[in-house]
Amino acid sequence: MTRYPRDFRGHGATPPDAGWPDGARVAVQFVLNYEEGGENCLLHGDAASEAFLSEIVGAAPWPGQRHWNMESIYDYGARAGFWRLHRLFTGADIPVTVYGVASALARAPEQVEAMKDAGWEIASHGLKWIDYKDHNVADERADIAEAIRLHTEVVGEAPKGWYCGRTSVNTVALAAKTGQFGYISDTYDDDLPYWMEIDGREQLIIPYTLDCNDMRFATPQGFNSGDQFYAYLRDTFDALYAEGTQGQAKMMSIGLHCRLIGRPGRVQALKRFVEYIKGFEGVWTPRRIDIADHWRAVHPPAPRGLRPSQLSRSDFVAAFGGIFEHSAWIAERAFELELGPAHDCAAGLHNALARMFRSATHNERLGVLTAHPDLAGKLAAAKRLTAESTAEQASAGLDALTDAERSRFEALNTAYVAKHGFPFIIAVKDHDKDGILRAFETRISNDTDTEFTTACKQVERIARLRLEDMF
Repeated sequence: MTRYPRDFRGHGATPPDAGWPDGARVAVQFVLNYEEGGENCLLHGDAASEAFLSEIVGAAPWPGQRHWNMESIYDYGARAGFWRLHRLFTGADIPVTVYGVASALARAPEQVEAMKDAGWEIASHGLKWIDYKDHNVADERADIAEAIRLHTEVVGEAPKGWYCGRTSVNTVALAAKTGQFGYISDTYDDDLPYWMEIDGREQLIIPYTLDCNDMRFATPQGFNSGDQFYAYLRDTFDALYAEGTQGQAKMMSIGLHCRLIGRPGRVQALKRFVEYIKGFEGVWTPRRIDIADHWRAVHPPAPRGLRPSQLSRSDFVAAFGGIFEHSAWIAERAFELELGPAHDCAAGLHNALARMFRSATHNERLGVLTAHPDLAGKLAAAKRLTAESTAEQASAGLDALTDAERSRFEALNTAYVAKHGFPFIIAVKDHDKDGILRAFETRISNDTDTEFTTACKQVERIARLRLEDMF
C-alpha cells in the first residue's frame, strides 16, 4: 500500500471566511525573529561559524573558527536593530509576535523585558538557530524539550507558539507531540490557519511566510532595496484585502529580522507599509496567539468524516466496490494507487477509481457496461436493482411509468442491446424522464464505437454522483 502524506487539498476551492473580529477584511501579522546570540558560533559549542542570513555575500561556515564579521553583524540586530523596530511598532501601537530562540533570549535580558512590557507574544523559535535537517529524532526531541524549559525560565512563562524554521521532516510532529503549543507555524502552505491531525490529536497550524520576509534582502534574487520590499508587501496586502471584501478574509504574515530590516536603509520601507495599512478600514493587526485563540473559537476542528486514504483494503473495497456497478475490481486496483489527502473527497476518489476504469482492457470495461441494468427493464420491475440504481431510477420517475412508457422503454432497450451489445447507460440524475427518452432515441443510431465511448463516460458520471452522495 502506497500512501502519500502531503496535503494538496487544504481548504479547497471555497476556503472559509476567517470571520476576523469586528468584521476585519484581513489580518496583518508581524513576526520579529530574535536569533542574535543563538546562531552557530564556536562560543555556543558549535563546530563552525554561522553562514545564514547576513550581509556577507557567499558566506560559508568556518569549521573550528570564530567568524568575527558574522558575529558582529548578528550583534547589530541585538544592539541596534531590535530597538529601532521596538520603537516603530510600539509607536504604531501594533503588537508583534517574537519568534525567540531560547538561547538567544537568555543572552538578551533587556530585550526580553522590552518585549514583555510592550505586550508582545514571545513564541519559541527553538533552542538554537541551527539547521535540524540532519538531526536524529531523539536529539531533536531533546532540543525541543530544552527550548521549552529554557524559554520558560528566561521569559517567565512557557511558549504557546512554535516555529523552528530550519526544520527536519520530524519537527512539526515532535513539537505537536509535546502538547505544549496552541499553534505551530513551520509550514508555508496557506493563507489561513488549519487543523492537522497528529497522533490522533488536532494541532492548529498557522502558516508562516518566506515571501513577505526581509530574509530576501540576504538571498539571491531577493529584495535589493526598501522600495522593492515595500511594493511587495503593499501588493500582497492589496490582493488579500480585496479578497476580504468578497467574503474571503485571509491572513498576511510578515517575517522580520532585527539584523536585516533593522538597518536604517530598510526600516523606512517597513514604516511606510505600516502607515499604508493604517489608511484602510477593517485591518486587524494581532499577535499570532490572538489568531490562534480566534481560530480555535470560531473554526474549531470538525469531524474528519470519510477518509478513503486511511481505510484498510477490506474496508475500502466494501465502501467503494459498488461505485462502478458490480465491479469491485476497480476499487481493488484503486486501493493500490498513491492515495493521500487529495483523494479524501468525491473529486479525488472519483479520479482514482476512474483511472482504473480507463486503464482497464476493452473487455473489462465492456464487463462494467454489461453489469448495468436496463433502464426501467425487467430487473427494475422485479425490484432486483442495486440500492444505488433503484434510487437513481426513482429520481427520474422511472419507477412510475405508464404502460405506454414502459413499453417504449422495453422496445428501446431491446433494440439498443441488439445493436451495441451492452445496455443503454445514462446518468439519470442529470435528466428527467422525457430527456432520457430523447437521449435514448438519439444515441441508439450511433455506431457502436462512439456509443461505447459515450457509455463509458456516463458510467464515470454515475460513479461521481454516487460518490458525491456518500461524501
